[in-house]
Amino acid sequence: MSSGTPLGDFLRARREALKPHDVGLPEHGRRRVPGLRREEVAMLAGVSSDYYIRLEQGRERGPSPQVLDAVAQALKLDAEATGHLHRLGRTDTSRRPGHGTGEVSAQLLELMDGWAHTPAFVLGPALDVLAANALAKALHSGFERFDNLARMVFADPAGRSFYQEWDRAAHSCVAELRAAWGHDPSSPRIAEVVDELSASSEEFAALWKLHEVKSKSQEGKHLRHPRVGDLHIRFAAFTVNGAPHQQLVVYQAESAGRTAAAFEALREVVTEPAAG
Repeated sequence: MSSGTPLGDFLRARREALKPHDVGLPEHGRRRVPGLRREEVAMLAGVSSDYYIRLEQGRERGPSPQVLDAVAQALKLDAEATGHLHRLGRTDTSRRPGHGTGEVSAQLLELMDGWAHTPAFVLGPALDVLAANALAKALHSGFERFDNLARMVFADPAGRSFYQEWDRAAHSCVAELRAAWGHDPSSPRIAEVVDELSASSEEFAALWKLHEVKSKSQEGKHLRHPRVGDLHIRFAAFTVNGAPHQQLVVYQAESAGRTAAAFEALREVVTEPAAG
């Protein structure tokens, strides 16, 4: 995934993404490197250049929270990226592994199955689909496999047509993987997904190098199903109690709207074999 350290790679990527005018510094002539210089970040953070260089090179272990906050402010990181920075700055002994079992509780499965009009599925840290109800499976029936959202976005031909705002979906997908990786950089499953998609998709590889961080929250999506057409949905993601490395994702449609009618049409498709 990388030859550097997680902390150093993140600092370097975020530093290179900034221009001097982004942080109120003048630009003098042509620069040999993209973004800010290490010395400029050190000055803005109030630390010595040597100390900051050691941070990027992985030679400074266990930086204090105060130093990380100062560096985050210098790099214009938002709250989520700052939290990611603090997690990467922990020593190995203070980090808790978060692989999880990948098993979904029977109670959650029963709950999802009871939502006949609402697509719902459970994701693992590497965006693996651990479980899904019938309507969620019908919604994603145009894909080769409904198994991993990252693979579906970047490696499945159906992804480009299903996600009508593909660029947005791609950025979000990679940023979510980065957020999960920040909690557990030693996760073999996340490494497997990242290595596989980096080798097969230049777009994924380029986005992964940006080190953007974003967890699933609540927003809208514009999808297109091959059978029922365009869908404008809202979704929410919830951490599963008892399995903090799993997320329950629920799709919603405006009541009495076209998307609600499309969901109903998909539900009828699901129940066709039983009806027959």
